[in-house]
Amino acid sequence: MIWLIVLGVIVALLVIVAIYDLVQTKHAILRNYPIIGHLRYLLEKVGPELRQYIVTDNDEERPFNRDQRRWVYASAKQQNPYFGFGTDSKLDSPQHVLIRQAGFPYRPDEHRPDEHRPDEHRPDENGSSDAEAHTVASLKVMGEWRDRPGAFRPASIVNISAMSFGSLSGPAIEALNRGSKLAGCLHNTGEGGVSAHHRHGGELIYQLGTGYFGARGSDGRFSIDAMMASIESAPVRAIEIKLSQGAKPGLGGVLPGSKVTEEIAEARGVPVGITVASPAYHAEFSNIAEMIEFVERLAEVSGLPIGIKAAVGQMDFWRELADAMVESGRGPDFISIDGGEGGTGAAPLVFSDHVSLPFRSGFADVFSTFARAGIQDRITWIGAGRLGFPGEALVAMGLGTDLINVGREAMLAVGCIQAQKCHTGHCPTGVATQQKRLIRALDPTDKADRTANYVAALRHDLRRLAHACGVEHPGLVSGHHLELLEDGVTTVGLWDRFDYDPSWHLASGSPG
Repeated sequence: MIWLIVLGVIVALLVIVAIYDLVQTKHAILRNYPIIGHLRYLLEKVGPELRQYIVTDNDEERPFNRDQRRWVYASAKQQNPYFGFGTDSKLDSPQHVLIRQAGFPYRPDEHRPDEHRPDEHRPDENGSSDAEAHTVASLKVMGEWRDRPGAFRPASIVNISAMSFGSLSGPAIEALNRGSKLAGCLHNTGEGGVSAHHRHGGELIYQLGTGYFGARGSDGRFSIDAMMASIESAPVRAIEIKLSQGAKPGLGGVLPGSKVTEEIAEARGVPVGITVASPAYHAEFSNIAEMIEFVERLAEVSGLPIGIKAAVGQMDFWRELADAMVESGRGPDFISIDGGEGGTGAAPLVFSDHVSLPFRSGFADVFSTFARAGIQDRITWIGAGRLGFPGEALVAMGLGTDLINVGREAMLAVGCIQAQKCHTGHCPTGVATQQKRLIRALDPTDKADRTANYVAALRHDLRRLAHACGVEHPGLVSGHHLELLEDGVTTVGLWDRFDYDPSWHLASGSPG
């Protein structure tokens, strides 16, 4: 008897749905195929998940394929990251990276434990980690050429890229910051200001975007006093002026008032519940001379190294900046180049697909410009844009980067599954959302360990690749060690591909 009632209810519901489908006018599929037409929309909705786990090959998906995600997850969980039965990558694909190993690899000091395992981030019995002893040090002192009081040598060549509180959840930011402390690496705040979630021991790069969040006066304009109040109570080691990012260069952003919670408002220095905009331009400067003045003003007041971050578009900007730095002896201490592949920020498809150069081309163009001006050694070079894997990171080092920033790869380490719902607020793992019911699943303590494990594993593999090439440090890898496939058969040296002069790296202390 009960099953007849249940069956009757089901039939009645289907009849109601069918009637609705027949009379509605918005969807032709449903009007022509009532009830069964809903299957199309269901498959369309779950299609990305089906492709991600069932349909696509291991190296097909973008932005990160299954092999890449598996490597990050295994490294973050300290599981076996090895792959058996050979590679399934297409080794004859154009632009595939080939690393020429040495006949006699570099022989490391057998008494240094970090030469042989990737867990050097682990804190000692007092709860602190010895970053200087156990991490790969940058070859340069950031801020040295301008003699900044806060000049320092970064302890790790792998660091956490700019992802703000607001775009990521509080627990995700906390996990990244705690993980940065464990790994002895730097954590970029993103343009959302310094929040409580950034204050768990990880050293910070404070990013100053066009909205001047965390550095705004009562009139909404930039206030150096407000900026100093934000950073003086936090372990900020440098300040990065964001000009643009790889996800949407030349385009501003809007944070809807519905997302401006009390916590986010406090970190950004904006009213609660009011929509705030990040314009595409800076109000404090509009040309090279004014930008350099702004850089020097920030440095004078803070004493910290000051840098700029940008995606690469028209080269006039970079030529003018290099010429101005040669003439004045002033300017940024570090330059962070974000490739067009970068994508932690949501963006219109046309901007993601077509605006700004990919990392290799963009970075090589900028580095070459400064090298021809003879000042590449004054600057600490930072690269970002899908560089969080050993092969791509080594190419970036070969092109001249001193430091690698990882963004989405670090998100994967804290639990991201590449659901690509960052812009919707419905991230299923609680990483890129502010919904309490979703972020409750993210344990920042556990994910901090995974962040540190991933950073350490990337550094470890970079070091092993350098040793395979016969050199001690990844910064010593040169164009002689790296080649790119041109047409599936012909190869070209990395420096030849981008018209590098070998003397440039000799000048910067990175001989080949």
